[in-house]
Amino acid sequence: MYVIIAILLFGILIAVHEFGHFITAKACDVQVNEFSIGMGPLLLHKQKGETLYSWRLLPIGGFCAMEGEDESSENPRAFGNRNFFQKLLILCAGSAMNYLMGIVLLVIVFASASGFSTTQIQGFLEGCPYESSEGLQAGDRFVSIDGHKIRFAGDVSDWLGDGSVKQTHDIVVKRNGEKLTLQDYRMTPIEYEGHGLQYGLLFQTVKATPWSVLSYSVRWSAEFVRMVWDGLRQLVSGAVGIKDMSGPVGIVSVLSEVGESSETHSDAARNILYFCAFIAVNLAVMNMLPIPALDGGRIFLMLVTALFTLLFRRKPDPRYENYINAVGMILLLGLMAVVMFNDITKLIVQ
Repeated sequence: MYVIIAILLFGILIAVHEFGHFITAKACDVQVNEFSIGMGPLLLHKQKGETLYSWRLLPIGGFCAMEGEDESSENPRAFGNRNFFQKLLILCAGSAMNYLMGIVLLVIVFASASGFSTTQIQGFLEGCPYESSEGLQAGDRFVSIDGHKIRFAGDVSDWLGDGSVKQTHDIVVKRNGEKLTLQDYRMTPIEYEGHGLQYGLLFQTVKATPWSVLSYSVRWSAEFVRMVWDGLRQLVSGAVGIKDMSGPVGIVSVLSEVGESSETHSDAARNILYFCAFIAVNLAVMNMLPIPALDGGRIFLMLVTALFTLLFRRKPDPRYENYINAVGMILLLGLMAVVMFNDITKLIVQ
C-alpha cells in the first residue's frame, strides 16, 4: 500500500512542477503542444484544443513541451518569441511550484502541533552546570554555535554533538538585546534522572496559531534548502559519491519504508508528507542548478545569450544552445540511468 502511495505522491510532485510551467506558459500566451507526466512510451493521452495531455510509462520525470522551446519557430506564440522576462518567469515557475508545495505540505504536517519550541532558553534542568553569570542564563537566545546559525531549538544539540568529538564551542547568544560570545565554552551532555543524557536546556515554546504554523513551515523549508546545499557541497568535495544518490526508485523505496516503520497510520501520513516536503524543496533547488537541460541551465544560457547580444549587437546562433541542451539531456538521462541501476541494486541486495 505504501509503495503505491509513494508512487502516486512522486507523480504528484512531478505534475506540480510541470503544471507550474504549463499554467505560466498559458498565462504568457505560449502554445503548449504537450503536457506529460512521466517519460517514455505513452500509456494514456487526450487531445484538448492545441495541447496533448499524456501519461507516460516511466515515472522519472515529465515535461511541458512548448512551441519553439528547442527550435526556431515562426509561430508568434512560440516560447522563443517571448521576451526575456516572460521566458524567465516560465522557466522559474516549475521550481517555484515545487517550493510552494513543500511549504503547503509542511503546513499540513505542523497543523496539528500545539506549539513550537524557540531558540530562547526558558530554564534549565535541576543541577545543570551551564546556568551561571559567566555561562548561559534564562532568556538567552541562541544565535550561532561554532559559526553555524541556529534557526531551531533542535539545531543546538545538532551542532553541539554528543561531546565525543568536540567539547568546547564558540557560542553566540542574544541577551537583553545584545550579542554575547562565550569563547571556547565547554559543554558536554550530562545524565539527568528521568531525562537521560542531554545538555539540560529547556526552551521557550510559542502557542501554535495559523500564523506561527505558516511561519514555522516557511523557516523549515529554508532549512531544507540548507540541507540540500550541504549535500551538494559533500558531492562536489567527494565526501559522498554517485552511489549515495537516489532517484525515483530510491525515493519511492524510502517513502515506503517511512510509512511502514511508523507506529500508526496518522504517524505514517505525517512522516510521508514531511519527507515529500523535503523532496519537493530538493527538486526546486536541484532544478535551478546551471546544468544544461535543467531549467537552471536554460536560464544560464539565456543570460549568456543576453550578454552576448549586448556586447556584439547580434544574437548567437540558437543551434548552439540546442546542441548544449541536447548533450546535457543525454548526460542527465545517463546519470538517471546509473542512479536508477544503483537504486535497484540496493533493493535486490536488501
